[in-house]
Amino acid sequence: MYAMRGGELKPDTDRLWTTEETAEYLRVPKATLYQWRYLGIGPRAGRVGRHLRYHPDDVIRWFRQQQEAA
Repeated sequence: MYAMRGGELKPDTDRLWTTEETAEYLRVPKATLYQWRYLGIGPRAGRVGRHLRYHPDDVIRWFRQQQEAA
């Protein structure tokens, strides 16, 4: 989920994240992500078959928007 880039440990944005990885990154329970998705207020996610996946750039963008709104 993380990779060394320029001597720093940064999120690996070269692949999609699972619900577990996204929850770990945001430090929230998986159930919170599911609730946010149900309410339409969480980071954008998509389905790969029956599996929910998050693009890291979307998660980071969503997080920054939350910071700006606060």
